[in-house]
Amino acid sequence: MTNVNNDVFLDWLRQEVRPALGCTEPVAIAFAAATACRYLNEPCNRVTGFVSENLYKNAMAVTIPGTHASGIAMAAAVGVYGASPEQGLEALRGLTPDQVVRAQTLVNQGRVSITARAVPDFIHVDLTVSGENNCCRIVVQGGHTCITELYVNGQPVTTASRAEAKATAAPLPQFSVRDAFDFITGVPLNDIEFMLDAARLNGALSEAGMNGRYGLNIAGTLSAAVSQGLMSDDLLYRIQMETVAASDARMGGAPVTAMSNFGSGNQGIAATLPVVVLARELKAGREALARALTLSHLVAISVHARYTRLSALCAASTAAMGAAAGMAWLFTRDLAVVESAIINMVSDVSGIICDGASGSCAMKVSTATSGAFRAVLMARQGIRVGSSDGIIGADAEQTIDNLSRLVVNAMPATDKEIIHIMTEKDALAHS
Repeated sequence: MTNVNNDVFLDWLRQEVRPALGCTEPVAIAFAAATACRYLNEPCNRVTGFVSENLYKNAMAVTIPGTHASGIAMAAAVGVYGASPEQGLEALRGLTPDQVVRAQTLVNQGRVSITARAVPDFIHVDLTVSGENNCCRIVVQGGHTCITELYVNGQPVTTASRAEAKATAAPLPQFSVRDAFDFITGVPLNDIEFMLDAARLNGALSEAGMNGRYGLNIAGTLSAAVSQGLMSDDLLYRIQMETVAASDARMGGAPVTAMSNFGSGNQGIAATLPVVVLARELKAGREALARALTLSHLVAISVHARYTRLSALCAASTAAMGAAAGMAWLFTRDLAVVESAIINMVSDVSGIICDGASGSCAMKVSTATSGAFRAVLMARQGIRVGSSDGIIGADAEQTIDNLSRLVVNAMPATDKEIIHIMTEKDALAHS
């Protein structure tokens, strides 16, 4: 890895740690439809187009925030009637029941037709919204709100978002775990204090999940198990409980914003809440929490930036590698322990597949969170999985690179088969 300066880390954080309402894949579809409607100059009566297979996979089954509905067609329809594209990943904030009803009517009338297509970009939305006299085609590509093409009645239009997308197309430099560790050790607190917003936002989402019944209600299952004497109300339980409650709420459609990481609310949740709970247990101050959260999110970014944005690997598991780093730092302030915790995590949870965004994501978040805490406990005792085991390398960097090789070189076939199974199920359900 190349040594990078503080500005690069701050650029990464500002780019990839952002507020997001609901699962970001259906939000990307809603954002695209809403943006196109702004240029239509008349009511929209039809939406057509396609999305990438990977985006389809993550938008097919998850509950759209502010609704009890799911599906690609519904995501586009709520975008037509209720999304505010200027809010970016929070485009569906303020969705009303009337807008949801109108969106459902548009879908029920068969006026939304969006297919899945194999295209090079994992995040790709190509929609055309039509009225009686006009049409607008929009392409969102490479990022959930990254507009790369816009046409009104076939004529190209330049927007601020499109110009910004071109200006920010150059990737930021990658960095190592050591680079991130050195950064959070020396950076002035004022520069990273904004990372405490992750604790605030994801904490509020966790409260929503604990106070309501969302998704598979895994938080409720854990709470009942404690009440029945089947589990202990200990630190591991509290880490799991608060983290999975936030995921329950997010995947179950709670209209509460998450702080995302690398374009995913679940990744942001997994990178944030285990660190927050441990910091509270250790009575760590604001500065320690800010530095630990920054390390956690940067390690999650460092891992994910080495492979594709969407893949067959459950990214909550790689985000939890960030949480392991943040928790290890809170315990020890020792780079060797941080790196050992990451290595232990790779050995443990690297086989979790992503089979699309849904309520079951909270189960994966729970598994990865539990694995992160166990990996940290082992690392604190000087226990690290050896380089003779599986894909584990000589150090943390080689281990992360080996995991990324699996994602890039071997898992595309797994991804295709997952998508094939999901599209086959969808076709049977609508036959």
